[in-house]
Amino acid sequence: MRRLPKPFGRSPFAPLMERGEFERLVEESLASIPPRFKKLIENVTVMVEDEPPPGRNLLGLYHGVPFKHRGAGSYGNTTPDVIVIYQGPIERISRNPEEIKECVRDTVLHEVGHYFGLEEDELREIERAVRRARQGGKS
Repeated sequence: MRRLPKPFGRSPFAPLMERGEFERLVEESLASIPPRFKKLIENVTVMVEDEPPPGRNLLGLYHGVPFKHRGAGSYGNTTPDVIVIYQGPIERISRNPEEIKECVRDTVLHEVGHYFGLEEDELREIERAVRRARQGGKS
């Protein structure tokens, strides 16, 4: 998931979250995945890092072989796929703890979407639909 850079840098009022609390949000997001999808997720390590690689504007990153490209019996004895969630960028684009929580959830689901083989355009359409549903539910 890409983030848009803030033109004026980090706000001094932006929240900073303890790593343990942030990791708990990631765990909660993973736990909220519907069971029919969760049971298909295997051999994946999910971790939190402070920042993405230099020059990359990312909130999260999936690295591995997408589920739809795995064959029966052809994906054994391999290192785990990896999903990384980047705490710093998420905090910088969030104004409060609730926005951090929403952004973590959205980022985790985005990267899990990549695990299942969804492309950026498909994920963006899903994310737009989720945002519309959230806005509709708040009015």
